[in-house]
Amino acid sequence: MNRPTPHHAPWELPHGQDTDGRVLPFPDRTTTPEPNGEAPAPDTDVEVIEDADVEVLDTDDTSPVLRVDAQVETWAQESHWLSDLAERSRTARPVLPPWMRSTTEAGQVARWVAAYYAHVGAYHATRSPLYLLRLMGRSPRGLARVVGGYTRWVADTEARALIREAAGRELRMDLGEGLVSKVNGDSQRYLMLTMRHDHRVKARVILTVVAVLPVLVTVGAVGVATIGAWWTLFGASLVLGLLGRRPDRPLIDRAVLPSQVEKLTSDAVLKALGALGISEITKALAPKGGEEIGFTAPITRDGPGWRAEVNLPRGVVVTDVLDKRDKLASGLRRPLGCVWPEPVNEEHPGKLVLWVGDQAMNQAKPTPWPLTDKGTADLFKPLPFGADQRARPIDLTLMFESVLIGAKPRMGKTFALRVLLLGAALDPNAELNIFELKGTGDCQSTEKVAHTYASGADQDTMSACMNTLRRIANQELVKRSETISRIAKADPARCPENKVTPELSADRKLGLHPLVLAIDECQELFTNDEYGKEAAKLAEAIIKRGPAMGIILLLATQRPDAKSLPTGVSANVGIRFCLRVMGQLENDMVLGTSSYKNGVRATTFTAKDKGIGYLVGVHDDPVIVRGAYIDGPTAEQISERARAIRIAAGTLTGHAAGETPVTEDTTTILDHLLAVWPGDVDAVWSVRLIDALAEYRPDLYGAWLDIEDEKTRATQLATALKPYKVATRQLYREGSNKRGIDRDAVADAVNR
Repeated sequence: MNRPTPHHAPWELPHGQDTDGRVLPFPDRTTTPEPNGEAPAPDTDVEVIEDADVEVLDTDDTSPVLRVDAQVETWAQESHWLSDLAERSRTARPVLPPWMRSTTEAGQVARWVAAYYAHVGAYHATRSPLYLLRLMGRSPRGLARVVGGYTRWVADTEARALIREAAGRELRMDLGEGLVSKVNGDSQRYLMLTMRHDHRVKARVILTVVAVLPVLVTVGAVGVATIGAWWTLFGASLVLGLLGRRPDRPLIDRAVLPSQVEKLTSDAVLKALGALGISEITKALAPKGGEEIGFTAPITRDGPGWRAEVNLPRGVVVTDVLDKRDKLASGLRRPLGCVWPEPVNEEHPGKLVLWVGDQAMNQAKPTPWPLTDKGTADLFKPLPFGADQRARPIDLTLMFESVLIGAKPRMGKTFALRVLLLGAALDPNAELNIFELKGTGDCQSTEKVAHTYASGADQDTMSACMNTLRRIANQELVKRSETISRIAKADPARCPENKVTPELSADRKLGLHPLVLAIDECQELFTNDEYGKEAAKLAEAIIKRGPAMGIILLLATQRPDAKSLPTGVSANVGIRFCLRVMGQLENDMVLGTSSYKNGVRATTFTAKDKGIGYLVGVHDDPVIVRGAYIDGPTAEQISERARAIRIAAGTLTGHAAGETPVTEDTTTILDHLLAVWPGDVDAVWSVRLIDALAEYRPDLYGAWLDIEDEKTRATQLATALKPYKVATRQLYREGSNKRGIDRDAVADAVNR
């Protein structure tokens, strides 16, 4: 039975045929013939699609257009080389090691190498008598070696084996025939070897009798005649002792224990990271773990220690490691003060830089202050402050900045402030105003160069400090801003950025010289019931506006909390130095919000880390710094030199010059009204307040009593209060109605 051949439309495929990923052209329904060859009947429900409306995504395999995946592969091949080259350029090792590009670090490395070999030399020198005894004890062994070796050489024992071989007998066995044959030695070879052996022995015996023995006797006789028999025997025993050495028993001991000098290796770092108990790191270190921990650079020598750069597993951040710094030190078998992990914020949070020092930072010798014996300072230039854990010098520039130093008691806060004050004292153009509110005289060495100085925890010291704050905030800021504005308008080239410059600062007539205001134990001022709020506002104004005008505020506190350190003050300070503190709040109050979260944690310092803290605002990243140590006698010597420099420059003024400080009255009529206000009375007649003011400050208000008319006198007071927006009103008291003032209105004006 013949089955009809199936007919397929052009857009249909026979069963089992694949399109091979191609898009077939869709025909026009209006032109497709029927199977019987007739044209199809028009169908109003069929949409007619024109060829121009069809987007051809791909044609057959012979099309010159590349497929998308092929293009991606081509682009990947081209870009892979560029990305690989870029990565190699980024991680290219420097031509010279970092320590060779800095004279300071090169000197540190040279000193480290010299100190190491000096230690090794001293160690062995002190044990040289023991080494000599060991050599003398090995001299019999050396003598036996010399005599035995020389005797074997004279007897030519090496040739005896060849002679025996030539004179011996050989047996040969033929396994196929079962025969055993005997072969004699080589007689000619035997005779030749024997003759040569006899000739060689005879010559060596003659050489020994004629030359060797006479030379030994001569040397011995000369030694006995010149240095004596005992010294000759001693020298001979030493030589024989060297010849009697034993490889399994070394002559000298190790000068340094291996665990203290071994190089930091990747295995040691990985073992220490694995001991932290972080699950992602443990999983990465497992035999069939996930992502490996990568070292982005070889472990190299960096100052007095080793530096390793590590990419932690994904999901692990450096702060996780910082939290367990003690465990990391335990894993490395190093003291806690030697191990310093740090983040690399400019790359990614999982990039760890681990620096392991040879010696704990708190046990290393403090870096000497470069300005101790000679030199002057310029507050427009970097000022030596201390050194980091790699013993590299750390400088900071005080001009255009304000500084906050915080720590718990007895951690070196005042010593750090002293370094900055002595540096400022060595700038003869700088005016120093110093207030030490604890009363122990920690900054007393700078009194001989200070324009204003006060020390104590009493109200008089607080009042003097407030007067200086008011003078700087209410007068210096205004005067300096007007001067800078005038100069910038008259001569823009002289003051291009509308702030003080070194040239303007050097001209004392302009009054733009550096002005330093230092307050130690500033929490005593900010928590004072009488001056606290006003002091916070004045300090905030100085911090915000003062740096551009050459005014530098230095604050030090041992109680960095919200009450002792106002937010407006702590939030606007430029340079921050935080030594050991006890909690996250104190840490962030000094170093800035989220510092603890970002891994900058002064809470990790121990009680032995005196003078060591985090310094923020000097470099792009926070750095760990040990401030220069300047004791009391050294500070006195530096201050004497600074005083001499100022006398020579003609800039010794104020308290240091023996001038009686002129107390400038910065109070207003509002302060005077509150001072004479009768208790908690809510309102008082103006005439009674005038009488009280005249009694309190007759120099200012005594003339008002000469006005006979009470209403005129009251008007005089109202006029004086008008600039402060304090209005008077009618008060009915004691059966009379007179003009008066409300206490709340005066208090509100003071707060404004």
